[in-house]
Amino acid sequence: MSGDDLFDEYATVRWEDAAPNVVRLWLDRPDRMNAYNSQMCADLRAAIDRFDRDDTVRVLVLTGAGRGFCAGGDIGGDDPRLAAELAGQLGRAQNLKHDLHAVVRDLLALDKPVIAAVNGAAVAGGLTLALTADLRVAGESAKLGDTSSRVGLLPDEGGAWLFPRVMGHGAAYRMVALGEVYGAARARELGLVDEVVPDGELAQVALDLASAFAARSPLALRVAKRLLRDGATSTLEQSFSDAALAVMFVNTSEDAQEGLRAFREKRAPDFTGH
Repeated sequence: MSGDDLFDEYATVRWEDAAPNVVRLWLDRPDRMNAYNSQMCADLRAAIDRFDRDDTVRVLVLTGAGRGFCAGGDIGGDDPRLAAELAGQLGRAQNLKHDLHAVVRDLLALDKPVIAAVNGAAVAGGLTLALTADLRVAGESAKLGDTSSRVGLLPDEGGAWLFPRVMGHGAAYRMVALGEVYGAARARELGLVDEVVPDGELAQVALDLASAFAARSPLALRVAKRLLRDGATSTLEQSFSDAALAVMFVNTSEDAQEGLRAFREKRAPDFTGH
């Protein structure tokens, strides 16, 4: 990673052009195990918006600098806003809507693919961030779980919605109620991660996966993601209808024609997103 690849306009995250059409976004408060504060939430929202708007970037890899992915909210740091929120419950509930709630909402709204490379701890709000990704690859020493109940708090960053959808109600409630944190192998069994790899291979495995996604038609991947997301809460007939409408413009796209030509010519397609 060269200095020319990094952009410095963010205070707590780093943007890296990691491979063609792939950006790696680093949570960058390693001295706080990448615990989020108000500034990080603002930086994440700006970077997510940049990713969403830039058609030259097709895939996002989200990871953490240093020894951890994200240790949740920085309740032990020096952020005066967070301290004020913790002192007043109504204030915390309102401000979260503008902070991590907004980040989670922005990530879940993305049609482009997102991959989380989970290194070290991803707990509480950090686990929520990881679960917004379409795929999660973890290093073998990663730790994932929710520790909110250990200090009398709640999974209020979006975990109450995401955890049962990923793990099922029983496993999610046990994790939340007991404040459990799992090793990478157990986290995979519970569905919290999709793949576990040696720590030293995590960055490359996640980047290779992102590059494989980036080589596919951006249009097809975005529409497929939307169909899968909407299909989780729609009827079969509605899913059929949505797919039929999507086919009308995806199957007639330049990418689809290129894909068919490449298949006939026995070569790799060159997709442009058109």
